[in-house]
Amino acid sequence: MIKNLPILRTGLIVIFLAHSLSGMFNNGVNDFGNLYLNQIGFAPFGVILAWLIKLSHVGFVFSLVTDRYLKFTSIVTILVLVAGIMMVHLKEGWFVVGGGRNGVEFNFLLIICILTILYPKIRNKAIADVTNQ
Repeated sequence: MIKNLPILRTGLIVIFLAHSLSGMFNNGVNDFGNLYLNQIGFAPFGVILAWLIKLSHVGFVFSLVTDRYLKFTSIVTILVLVAGIMMVHLKEGWFVVGGGRNGVEFNFLLIICILTILYPKIRNKAIADVTNQ
């Protein structure tokens, strides 16, 4: 049951399901494992690692819906996103589109959204501090 920030959670659910499920059904996960991860040194475990990454995203969605294991799946998801930044997106710059292509900004935003759900009291305190000035 979604307890806090239902609109933000719903957005993350849609994004992570779309990103995960499409790759599971169009061979994208296997291609990512074989054509990228295996090529950069993860062979022969690239496909297994790719599937673990995608399944971790589905687990994160489960956690967003049920509020179970949210801290654990959030940490795993953030680590995957940071690894994606370091391995793929950082060399492309900041922008996903416009001023560049395939950059860091979307992963950065996802991380901030996840942290906002994990620590809503920090968000609420910051809003209270601003409005009480």
